[in-house]
Amino acid sequence: MSNEEKKEERSLNFLEEIIEADLAAGKYKEIMTRFPPEPNGYLHMGHATSICLNFGLSKKYGGGTNLRFDDTNPVTEETEYVDSIKEDVRWLGFEWANEHYASDYFEELYQLAEKLIKKGLAYVDDSASEEIAEQKGTPTQPGRRNQFSERSIEENLQLFREMRDGKYKDGEKVLRAKVDMSSPNMLMRDPILYRIKHAHHHRTGDKWCIYPMYDFAHGQSDSIEKITHSICTLEFVPHRELYDWLIEKLEIFPSHQYEFARRNLTYTVMSKRKLLQLVTEKHVDGWDDPRMPTISGMRRRGYTPEAIREFCDRIGIAKRDNIVDVGLLEFFVREDLNKKALRKMVVFDPVKLVITNYTQDEEMLESENNPEDPNGGEREVPFSGELYIEREDFMENPPKKYFRLAPGQMVRLKSAYIIRCDEVVKDEKGNVTELGCSYIPESKSGADTSGIHVKGTLHWVSVKHAVTVEVREYDRLFKVEDPSSEEGNFKDYINPDSLKIVKNAFAEPSLKNAKFEERYQFIRKGYFTLDKDSSTSGIVFNKTVGLKDSWKPQTAKK
Repeated sequence: MSNEEKKEERSLNFLEEIIEADLAAGKYKEIMTRFPPEPNGYLHMGHATSICLNFGLSKKYGGGTNLRFDDTNPVTEETEYVDSIKEDVRWLGFEWANEHYASDYFEELYQLAEKLIKKGLAYVDDSASEEIAEQKGTPTQPGRRNQFSERSIEENLQLFREMRDGKYKDGEKVLRAKVDMSSPNMLMRDPILYRIKHAHHHRTGDKWCIYPMYDFAHGQSDSIEKITHSICTLEFVPHRELYDWLIEKLEIFPSHQYEFARRNLTYTVMSKRKLLQLVTEKHVDGWDDPRMPTISGMRRRGYTPEAIREFCDRIGIAKRDNIVDVGLLEFFVREDLNKKALRKMVVFDPVKLVITNYTQDEEMLESENNPEDPNGGEREVPFSGELYIEREDFMENPPKKYFRLAPGQMVRLKSAYIIRCDEVVKDEKGNVTELGCSYIPESKSGADTSGIHVKGTLHWVSVKHAVTVEVREYDRLFKVEDPSSEEGNFKDYINPDSLKIVKNAFAEPSLKNAKFEERYQFIRKGYFTLDKDSSTSGIVFNKTVGLKDSWKPQTAKK
């Protein structure tokens, strides 16, 4: 059964049930969703879930998904973030129907705000932010309106226009909706719709000095774009009442908000504020550090968009926040890479092996590119009488059932010959420096007539053909499952061993021509990808994921 057929068999989630009911009732001919990031940072795995959900629904039911940048806060927003967000969405495999910015609607939003004022449903308040907060009351005590709420419609219009014209300083006045100061929903207690902020905007420059708040810009932008299903995370549940109130009072297209639960990952943090701390305090090497849960970090680490999409689809959506084991994401990455990664031989911690009876200078052997791919073909690997093998693949005094190399013991060299260890050479400190071996000429892989059977197979690299590479091995960024919930500062739980660097690993020569778009399995080591730091003077690989989940939870120590 194909993946597509499996997906069809799965039961509908609650959003799909809502959409199917809306379509069956003729409420919409097609659906329109949107992905509305604020361009104040890089997207992370939580955003990937939302992207896959919104674009996946419009693809399944017909319609489209808009990419809309919620750029209503000029202080924190940069074009760099806009560009990175577009790159991430496309890399995940999606194309938006329309590209919009909340700033596209600044004039229209302003006119809608005036419409509320003219209806007597908004007023200009001169109170300081502390006073407004105090006047709102508490969850058990109703709020109270101040004298500014009694201003006339004409005075409010004049003051709001003066706010737009730059007559007042930041924080001197705000525009508030006139809703219900006794509402059990604190957000409905005359929420702020506009604030003054004399700041340069990345798209509108200095044209505006008043900016709409999220609650005013979001629902109205949805309505302008005729979004049928506005899908948010659970923290926006209290905002839905104001979302609906504004649409009703403004008498505009009735977009509707629906909420689903966040899916956080273990052993990391998903807060933009905390991720920014990790970057600015240099606990990681930028937003695209391969240990980061950002989409750009996962891309640099070698995760594939297919694996991320499958992960998002399989974990589904729910109505209660949950934390998902990062091992599940790694499982889907491993499953995808197993099918497409090119097999290569790389030795991380070498010991030299000399085949004493090998009389040729060298020969070219054939080795499969990917045994999981019937059309993967083979590559040539140079073989000679001097090889590197992993130091851990030799033991001088092995235990029983040890199937790798030991004195007098035989193993097969991957895609090559069976060898036997005859001699161990050590330095003055007793460290093994060289292994003397003999090979069985009749045991060549694919043409073995020796009749000898061995249980161990080792990877290797020819000494004179070896390419020196740097390998960066990444592990969990934090030592505990949920660092945000632990006592103290979340940074106290950073894993000091989350990055290990092998400066001089030896690779088969084909990796000299490694490509960024290719994925590699270093045989018996894991999956790897070429890093952006690679240059003509050095080749750098990042470990994407191991061949199996070998993580052992550690006890957190400050």
